[in-house]
Amino acid sequence: MAPTPSLCGLILAAGDSTRMGRDKALLPWPPSSPSENFLSAAIKLFFPRVDVVLVVVGKNEPALTPIIYANGASLIVNPDPDRGQFSSLQAGLQEVRNRGRDSAMITLVDRPPVRSETVDLLQSAFDRAIAKRKWAVIPDYKGNHGHPILIGNAMLEAFLEAPETANAREIERQHQSEIEYLPVDDALVAINVNTPEQYAALNVPSSLVPSS
Repeated sequence: MAPTPSLCGLILAAGDSTRMGRDKALLPWPPSSPSENFLSAAIKLFFPRVDVVLVVVGKNEPALTPIIYANGASLIVNPDPDRGQFSSLQAGLQEVRNRGRDSAMITLVDRPPVRSETVDLLQSAFDRAIAKRKWAVIPDYKGNHGHPILIGNAMLEAFLEAPETANAREIERQHQSEIEYLPVDDALVAINVNTPEQYAALNVPSSLVPSS
């Protein structure tokens, strides 16, 4: 699918991965892959649907920098990642704005990338939603909202104008009438991987491995 000119890819990868015990961005994906991981797979999923992919990092900058640059993405450093994920979102969206873009496709690095066709569906839905003056499109799998989310200028501004103590879920709730929730048949949109056990469970169902 052709890239939307105003759309910028944004991957949040600044977390400490405390419960996992190792950086989730570096987890092999697919699990049997010796060379790909959650981060590289996410970047490759976003290209060529967007022509710019930004990755927000924190203390893990030295480990992630080679992967980011090798895959053609750009690096944004959250100077204080201990403030939480919303601070990384705001840092990334400010750079989206600095790049002259007014919309973003956003995902978290602590999950396996969704199927390629799911992103195509979300992008098509986003183009239609923006034409109807909606602010964002969020995937929904059996009542569970997930990622990637696609946001337009109005939602981008709402996130940037929110106080640092806010979080993305609060902002979403405040503007639910402006968001389109798109049902998708892809369990990966709602999967969280926080522990070694959750990651090990991904080795079982081959249907969870996204198509290229």
